[in-house]
Amino acid sequence: MALRSTVFKAELGIADLDRHYYADHSLTLARHPSETDERMMVRMLAFILNASESLEFGRGISSDDEPALWDRDLTGQVRTWIEVGQPDERLLRRACGRADKVIVYAYGRGLDQWWLQNAKGLGRQDKLSVWRLSPEDCSAMAALAERGMRLQCTVQEGHVLIAGDADTLQIEPEALKAE
Repeated sequence: MALRSTVFKAELGIADLDRHYYADHSLTLARHPSETDERMMVRMLAFILNASESLEFGRGISSDDEPALWDRDLTGQVRTWIEVGQPDERLLRRACGRADKVIVYAYGRGLDQWWLQNAKGLGRQDKLSVWRLSPEDCSAMAALAERGMRLQCTVQEGHVLIAGDADTLQIEPEALKAE
């Protein structure tokens, strides 16, 4: 018998002062049985940082041909391809061939080693941006995970302030490679 995904609902109020984007979003996040709260919340952070009316979650861990999130235009052309974690360099090269822009939000154990092994190859991809998330920020975001979340999110000068009922976090992604 296959395990089912756990469904999380998130009400996000997003004020992105850097992009002048202000909107409320009701998200349904399906957490795959093999996915951690940390990875799910990094996907949600990626949504916050790139929010638009057309940004969607991909099918997730079980699919190699779709990213964690993507933004497609009305013709189906991929404008933005977003991955989380430590994706394979070949996958990112392929994504750069399919999308106008590719973003990675990298986190987790072994991140420094992953970057050392892939920095040279990824550095040649002009459509690619790679952002590092600290272990402390990821743990703090995972602690916010609830089946029903109401979060106010402010993005200013690359910093993200996430306010929930119980806690407020400041997340500061570090650019490893900017587009």
